[in-house]
Amino acid sequence: MSHWRNLFVVAICLTPLVSGAATPSELLQPIQAVGPKGAGHAEAIAAVKELSQADASALLPILKAIEGASPLAANWMIGAFESIADRSLTAQKLPVKELEAFAIDTTQHAGARRMAYEWVLKVDPTAADRLIPGMLQDPSAEFRRDAVALKLKEAEALLAEDKKEAAQAAFQQAMSGAVDDDQVKAIVKPLRELGVMVDLQQHFGFLTSWQLIGPFDNTDKQGFDVTYPPEQELKLDATYPGKMGDVSWTEFATTDEYGVVDLAKALAPHKGAITYAATTFNSPRGQQVELRLGTPNAWKLWVNGKLIFARDEYHRGSQLDQYRVPVSLNAGANTILLKVCQNEQTEDWAQDWQYQIRVCDNAGAAVAPARQNTTQRSAATDVRLAQEGHN
Repeated sequence: MSHWRNLFVVAICLTPLVSGAATPSELLQPIQAVGPKGAGHAEAIAAVKELSQADASALLPILKAIEGASPLAANWMIGAFESIADRSLTAQKLPVKELEAFAIDTTQHAGARRMAYEWVLKVDPTAADRLIPGMLQDPSAEFRRDAVALKLKEAEALLAEDKKEAAQAAFQQAMSGAVDDDQVKAIVKPLRELGVMVDLQQHFGFLTSWQLIGPFDNTDKQGFDVTYPPEQELKLDATYPGKMGDVSWTEFATTDEYGVVDLAKALAPHKGAITYAATTFNSPRGQQVELRLGTPNAWKLWVNGKLIFARDEYHRGSQLDQYRVPVSLNAGANTILLKVCQNEQTEDWAQDWQYQIRVCDNAGAAVAPARQNTTQRSAATDVRLAQEGHN
């Protein structure tokens, strides 16, 4: 960010102003249209310089224009916004009410909302106490974190006063908004000490019931680009030639509270090997979600038969939400297929062969599957029904 801001400062000093008295909307157009490899940069930089001299009436149009802007365009808009806001603050003309209204409008861009909020605080530091408590379910992860921290502090104070019932309620409220693992852990510990059961698999939205098949050959890491049968067809009653003989699908449900599927334990600690994992997610409607995956292994991911993402890299560590993959889900059952590749390294730190996947929104809050009217079905049944629905 600092690099682009420096570029912004240098560039506007070297570029003449856009001629005429253009409106903020007119000035924003060439900034939004800036393209790669220098396309439209001269016009955009000139527009930024003129926009930066506008009065406070340009602040809200700039904030709204950040939605959908490229990183470069957004950075230039931020620079112009801050120039105008700083000048307006000095002149005591910052439109605080309008900025606050924008900050609490959850339909707006999360980063732009946060910027509006921080400028409100410069005039009215009490705004945090007024606004943040109502943001436990905010679509912005940053606002949610602030709200959770506030509720967590309240819960800890109540617990210190031995007001256990009130503390429990406050901890549970904090948990309802928590999306960051450090905050979740800080909440779960006292809740469990108070005797409250906490299901982290459900809270984070982990996928826990799978069909597994393998090993297929990945000698010399060549299997990553090989199209093995599960990539061509998802038939859970099929048997295929594997690395060491015929392989077939087997059902596995992880009990790990963070949804980790340890393939070395579920199958065997094979080396130079590939396992496929299949499951379904029953979505109550068509929607945009994120599949967040953690694994130290190379992997490929398909949703409803379409390759979504792939990463051919081994043993760089694994963590919660290591990869964030935007996905469009259909209403009903959606098939998810994961290819997990293990190489042949023998070091102790290279033995992990595992993954975890969760379904959430872009703030990190779990997206719940549709409720089923029947008793819990097996992963095999769900995958079969999903496949029938797509054929």
